[in-house]
Amino acid sequence: MSTTAEKLADLRERLELSLEPAGAKGIEKRARKGIPSARDRINMLLDPGTFIEIGGLVRSAGDPKALYSDGVVAGHGLVDGRPVAVFSHDQTVYGGSVGEAFGRKLCGLMQYASKVGIPLVGINDSGGARVQDAISSLAWTAWLATNVEPLSGMVPLVSVLFGNCAGGAVYQPICTDVVVATEDTKMFVTGPKIIKEVTGEDVSLEELGGARTQAENGNIHHVAKDEAAAFEWVREYLSYMPSSCQELPPIVNPGLEPEITDTDRELDSIIPDSDNAGYDMHDVLLRIFDDGEFKEISADTGRNIITGFARVDGRSVGVVANQPLASAGALDAKASDKASHFVRLCDAFEIPLIFVVDTPGFLPGVEQEKVGVIKRGGRFLFSYVEASVPKITLVVRKSYGGGYAVMGSKQLGADINLAWPTARIAVMGAEGAVGLLGAAQLAAAPEDQRAAIRQNLIDFYNTNIATPWIAAERGFIDAVIEPSTTRLELRKALKLLQDKKIQRNPRKHHVLPM
Repeated sequence: MSTTAEKLADLRERLELSLEPAGAKGIEKRARKGIPSARDRINMLLDPGTFIEIGGLVRSAGDPKALYSDGVVAGHGLVDGRPVAVFSHDQTVYGGSVGEAFGRKLCGLMQYASKVGIPLVGINDSGGARVQDAISSLAWTAWLATNVEPLSGMVPLVSVLFGNCAGGAVYQPICTDVVVATEDTKMFVTGPKIIKEVTGEDVSLEELGGARTQAENGNIHHVAKDEAAAFEWVREYLSYMPSSCQELPPIVNPGLEPEITDTDRELDSIIPDSDNAGYDMHDVLLRIFDDGEFKEISADTGRNIITGFARVDGRSVGVVANQPLASAGALDAKASDKASHFVRLCDAFEIPLIFVVDTPGFLPGVEQEKVGVIKRGGRFLFSYVEASVPKITLVVRKSYGGGYAVMGSKQLGADINLAWPTARIAVMGAEGAVGLLGAAQLAAAPEDQRAAIRQNLIDFYNTNIATPWIAAERGFIDAVIEPSTTRLELRKALKLLQDKKIQRNPRKHHVLPM
């Protein structure tokens, strides 16, 4: 091969082969499984026509029959005009398993994302370690983890899971910021057959690693109905994030609705008159942020707390809110884990935090103590104290006991604390306080008068103690506001805090309660 024309023909032949390395067998395998190609998946995520592949001609050295790509397609492109790095496992090439060339390619992509400072999105559909590559596969699986760590908190990391992801194919995604999967995805470390052989436990694949199961376990942050919906969710998620920790998130449609609207006024009657009546906190969140939009994260786990992204005057904010419809909004171990992760995610990328509070405190019980609510609640508290971003707290109803403390209290470092006149801020609720403080008085009263006396004590407590006024008098609440003014008050608060800076004492790292 000596002429330029021959060399160009050879290049074109190789490039064409690299687009479908497994040939007709690969196409047939995808058709049988009903899945898109690795490149089609990348194009579903990216802006049309923007994908630039890196390492398309990579393959295992020393094997003339080795397939191009070595099981993973990698490169970069644009999402809403902003650059991202992306890779996608190719199920038709060695089952998308990790081999040496596969590992070299992905480590190079990760280093590229680090140098340029852009998000990394991984599309995972992998058989895990490649058995025929022996120790080399395990070594490169470990090196992938080594290359993920420097990216964590530096650029947004997103993992999308399809098919069956097992073993090493789940450890790398779980170390990223968010994990997205479709309803038919399976995610597990060890499959049902081996579990049966080793432990004797009989469990179905769905019960073990189904997407909904793992979402309830807190390992998956969003379950989408299909692949197109998963990629749309990722695109929306990235719109709230900066490209790297050296930048701020994009500003979207600032200045909308500068005056109080009819939707704002609905907040004046949204809290039930009865302290024990439930309501959906989403109805509050949709009215206090821009465009009535709220992008929830981890909706399937710890349902008693809500985490997600919204915008205030066009700027991204992270929201943590109690959900009265689940355990009355009481905090527990699982909710604490969910909130801890979200707070650290927002803090890493300079996204301000807004806490919306209606909680009776931490959920009591033997089971909660067994699963470590002390330590896991401590992680939540620790994460909030550590966060240096602007922090705003809004108390809409109950703020009792440990719930008051961890849900953005002034003493934990909240910058601005607001309350509605419906707020109840105290060590505990009226019923519990009367049972503790009024026990002797009730015991001494005639039996036929006890119910009336108890109710009078409850009414006195709610009127004079469990109110926002005592906290406001002591400076623990900065302002008691009309609910209808909340959206505009949040704008003012964030504008005031936009240049907030905190100087930390030098140290290697803190010791998080684990």
